[in-house]
Amino acid sequence: MPEARPASSFAPLRQTAFLVLWIATITGNIGSFMRDVASGWLVTELAAGPAAVSLIQAAATLPVFLLAIPAGVLSDILDRRRFLIAVQLLLASVSVTLMLLSASGAISVSALVALTFLGGVGAALMAPTWQAIVPDLVGPKEVKSAVALNSLGINVARAIGPAAGGLLLAAFGASLTYGVDVASYVVVIGALLWWKRPKQEADPLAERFGGAFRAGLRYARASRELHVVLARAAVFFGCASAVWALLPLVARQLLGGDAGYYGLLLGAVGAGAIAGALVMPRLRARLDGDGLMLAAAGITAAVMLLLAAAPPRWVAPLVLLLLGGAWILALTTLNGVAQAILPNWVRGRALAVYLTVFNGAMTAGSLGWGAVAEFLGIAGTLVAAALLLVAAALVMHRLRLPAGESDLVAARHWPEPLLADPVAHDRGPVLIQIEYRIRPEDRAGFHRALHRLADERRRDGAFAWGVHEDVAEPARVLEWFLVESWAEHLRQHHRVSQADADLQKEVLRFHSGDTPPLVRHLLPLQPGLSSG
Repeated sequence: MPEARPASSFAPLRQTAFLVLWIATITGNIGSFMRDVASGWLVTELAAGPAAVSLIQAAATLPVFLLAIPAGVLSDILDRRRFLIAVQLLLASVSVTLMLLSASGAISVSALVALTFLGGVGAALMAPTWQAIVPDLVGPKEVKSAVALNSLGINVARAIGPAAGGLLLAAFGASLTYGVDVASYVVVIGALLWWKRPKQEADPLAERFGGAFRAGLRYARASRELHVVLARAAVFFGCASAVWALLPLVARQLLGGDAGYYGLLLGAVGAGAIAGALVMPRLRARLDGDGLMLAAAGITAAVMLLLAAAPPRWVAPLVLLLLGGAWILALTTLNGVAQAILPNWVRGRALAVYLTVFNGAMTAGSLGWGAVAEFLGIAGTLVAAALLLVAAALVMHRLRLPAGESDLVAARHWPEPLLADPVAHDRGPVLIQIEYRIRPEDRAGFHRALHRLADERRRDGAFAWGVHEDVAEPARVLEWFLVESWAEHLRQHHRVSQADADLQKEVLRFHSGDTPPLVRHLLPLQPGLSSG
């Protein structure tokens, strides 16, 4: 396909704004990886126990677990450019504090954990917003290529940052390493100040935080396809997190390396991820998403077993190249499926739910495997995690990933409601009733189709749904659903996708009346108001 050609893949770089922010993002991520290397290594000097070391990993991922969904909502309702600048200032202040504490010799495990947690808060707030600004930087036809380039940029930073951080740490100490990270934020903030985001027209149906938050959760709760992706992510990353939580101790205790060697190991993971991204098109031509996830689990388990055997130090970087490839295989497969099944109106919030599950699995896994390592040792824990990962992958392989081939473009086929008088946007809840005429021989098929439609109603905004028949006239069937406000129902008109419209047509096929089904919109009675 044309977008698979190299020229098309790198086309977004011809857009000046995208190129500047892409380079700035790589610079910022390199600094962040350098900071993480310094913190991960410092904690092995301050407290060598596996539980303390794994706590740093947990402190980095826990904020994303807690804040990803609110961050996704904020990215939809705030000025994204200003929001990103504020987050970058927060992250810079964290690194400045780490630099000063390290230089004065006042650094401690508790300080490292607290500041790592605060840095994770910044990362949680930033991640959904960086994804959301892509359509502001490139044309619609280049969005997919821009997303792929962002993923490539992260892995370029992963390949450079840890290795450079390890070398700086070994040669000049943690204080200078943190200082370089501070400088990287200056570059990112400068790029954001340079970028002039196009002005957005006021949306009369713009969502507020509370309503947008509830709408995102309703969608996630009703989307069965998203549930499959979340379950697969939770199991894979929960098992595979052992290697990330214990890698500083693997480098130091099992392999006898120094800070530079630890950075080299992390750099090898990044290089492996870049190589994995380059071979992904060929792998996708041979394997479906389920096959890719099974391969990623097998490779990751093999890497953990090899590390548990304490191989020669020159072997470990080669082994971690495989880990990087497997990791990007799993990340891109699950993220790609999630992107394919989500409509645009809820994409940021639903992806934030995915990030919540991902980071929750990493946090719980890091804490859990750190505790297990206190009893089984590092090598024993890696073996146990590898075996569990393989068993879980074989079981979860039966829970097939969705194909993601539905047409999610908004259909906009619902007619505007007829009004006697204007309705305030905050009035609600709204009761929508659809009256069908169903022949007795069609009731079973209609019931099945209608219950499939119920999931769509809930995804797009309904918080309650039901279906009833008229006892005096059984052919008269009434579907109803409740939406929290009039504005939310108007938004619902714009959310129904082409795939959902096809599902509604299937339901309408069973209607036997001479006229279309009768639709009513009812609001709570407000005494004293004119009814027209």
